[in-house]
Amino acid sequence: MSVGRWRGVPLAVRCVVAVVVLVFAYGTAVHVAQLLLPRLGPQLALPGWLAFYFASLTLWDPLAALLLAARRVQGLVLGCAVLVTDAAANGYANYVLDPAVGVTPGRIGQAVITTLAVGLVALGPWLAPWFARPTGQRR
Repeated sequence: MSVGRWRGVPLAVRCVVAVVVLVFAYGTAVHVAQLLLPRLGPQLALPGWLAFYFASLTLWDPLAALLLAARRVQGLVLGCAVLVTDAAANGYANYVLDPAVGVTPGRIGQAVITTLAVGLVALGPWLAPWFARPTGQRR
């Protein structure tokens, strides 16, 4: 994150955004690895639309990370949308498509993604003012 772009922003806000950027960087790595090494991906057959969605995260995760690091409000909105839809997609894959019962690694992962989604959506109103540019400042 550019120091000048984040000058004057409270340390707590910078830390939260840094953690979220790292979450999206990790997500990017996971989704790229799953595309390159299919054995690391879901071990059940996914409908085409769901496989397409998970593959598209190789674009949306890094874009959200870059926009957040650039202190763009679009990054905050995209980040929330990505995490909420990722939690829903993983919920569908792990609770509707997966015939397993009980706790599985996929269900644990889905719970983590859901927690991250709820956290970012809940923190959104607190973070958003720090993404707005002061009046008169060039973009």
